[in-house]
Amino acid sequence: MAISPVTQTNSTEVASNAAVMPVNKEATQPKPQPTATDTVQISSAAQAALKEVTETAVQTTKEARSGDLQAQHLQAREAATEEAKEPPAARAQEAQGTTIANLR
Repeated sequence: MAISPVTQTNSTEVASNAAVMPVNKEATQPKPQPTATDTVQISSAAQAALKEVTETAVQTTKEARSGDLQAQHLQAREAATEEAKEPPAARAQEAQGTTIANLR
């Protein structure tokens, strides 16, 4: 392996070389990446389920009155839940009131 001697370069030579070789600024900057987009298709069954979940109590009542079994079952579940939330004393008083009314 041979060692070569160090040579001095003139600063004007470096400056002239820089002027000859222009820098491509576009090549040094990162290219913007396109944004990713996804398309989602919801099945008709999922759309129907979403509609049932988001419908109002008024709409459920209308459907139950018109014979919709699903709406009737939902109302029955809600009534049972509300009844279970009542304190036991209130349920006992209600039951007693019903019993007395039935006896008259």
